Amino acid sequence: MQFAEDIRRIENKINEYQKAGKLMFASSSFQTHSIPMLHIISIIDNTIPILFLNTGYLFPKTITYKDQIADLYNLNVIDVKSATPRNMQKDYNGRLLFASDPDFCCHLNKVQPMEPYLQQYDIWINGVRADQNANRANMKEEQATPQRAMRYHPMLPWTKQMIWKYIKENKIPQHPLENEGYTSIGCEPCTRKIDPTMMQDERMARWFGLNKTECGLHTELIK
Repeated sequence: MQFAEDIRRIENKINEYQKAGKLMFASSSFQTHSIPMLHIISIIDNTIPILFLNTGYLFPKTITYKDQIADLYNLNVIDVKSATPRNMQKDYNGRLLFASDPDFCCHLNKVQPMEPYLQQYDIWINGVRADQNANRANMKEEQATPQRAMRYHPMLPWTKQMIWKYIKENKIPQHPLENEGYTSIGCEPCTRKIDPTMMQDERMARWFGLNKTECGLHTELIK
C-alpha cells in the first residue's frame, strides 16, 4: 500500500503525544480533500475530538456531508459556533460582515471560536498542505500557536494528487458539491464554482476578487 509509510509516520507521532500525556484535538472543514486525514485518524484513534467550525453560513450540503462522514468513520465530531449571533454580525450601516468586512467575519466565526480550544489542549491536528498556497508552503510539521497548543500538520508533505489517490483507494465519499463544480468549499456567500482561470489554484474560488486567501486560522493562530 502506497500510503502505509505515511500512516505509520502519523501514528507514531500521535502515539508519541499520547505517551507524553498530551491532550489532542483535530479540526476539519469537511471538504472532500480534508477527509483522508480524518480517515487516518479514525484508523489510529477515533476518540480524538474533531472540531467542526459551523459558521452559520455553510452550505446545507456541507452539514449533511459532515454527518455522513462522522457516521461512516465513527468520528467524535464537535460542532463549534461563534459566541456572536448572526444578527449582530453587521457593520455600522447594517450590512452583514461577510459582505463588508470578510476578515472580521472570519475572525468572529473561525478564529475566536478556536482560541479557547488552543488554551485547553496541547496539540491541534489540522490538514494544511504545503502545495495549497504560499503561506502554507512555509509551514513546518510542528509549529507553536499564540496560545498553549502546538500545531501538528500531518498532511503537510502530501500533494493534491496523493489526496485524490487516497480517496480513490479507500472509496471515500465526495462532498456532493464537487459534482456541481465546487473544489474549495467554505461559507456559501464567499464560495463560487471553479472556472478555467482557477485550475492552477483551487482556492481562488474562495473570496473571489478579494485580496484574501486565508480565513485566519492559519495566519493568526500560528507563530
